[in-house]
Amino acid sequence: MGMKDFGFYLVMTNPVVGYEKCCEAAVKAGVKMVQLRMKDRETSRDELLDMACRLMAITRGSETNLIIDDDPSVAEEAGADGVHVGQDDLPVDVVRTRYPGIRLVGLSTHNLDQAQKSLAQDPDYIGVGPVFATPTKKIPDPVLGTELAGKMIAAVPYPAVAIGGINAENLPDVIRAGARNWSVVRAVCGSTDPFAAITDLQRIAEAARLG
Repeated sequence: MGMKDFGFYLVMTNPVVGYEKCCEAAVKAGVKMVQLRMKDRETSRDELLDMACRLMAITRGSETNLIIDDDPSVAEEAGADGVHVGQDDLPVDVVRTRYPGIRLVGLSTHNLDQAQKSLAQDPDYIGVGPVFATPTKKIPDPVLGTELAGKMIAAVPYPAVAIGGINAENLPDVIRAGARNWSVVRAVCGSTDPFAAITDLQRIAEAARLG
């Protein structure tokens, strides 16, 4: 039984209110997927593990799954629900074999070929992006646009998460292009009231879905 669509997928990178407050807002708003992505070069493994454990204390017992970016060893040690890997990280099957305690493994894809090739790896979900230009990566991948993102989403049988530069203004276009799952970073992490930002985005997505 594959994973079901989950809608909002929050990626937390340097939230202005701090990781714990941002995570609490996501749990309160019923966000099903929250990823911890501490991208500062100065962040040590110990700091990442400590924060992962703090966030697990917040998400445990809720409907929110905590996903750790890039590091399956931290994900397993913290008891997190999953890990998200990129094209240059450990392959999905290797992660599952080496870290059997991890329940969910997501994979980033940046073009139609990678989305189609993900079928051989059978991740629990894929990331599809960047849909729009985004400053959150030092070396950005080519921007897809909504039409190509929609084709990548349609190419796989498991959930696909549209990510990259998505905000309240362009979210309806992303939904109309076929995205059932979508992710934001700055639209929530840059807000001093993450709960309000999350619920606003949830309302916009629902209206676009029904419209």
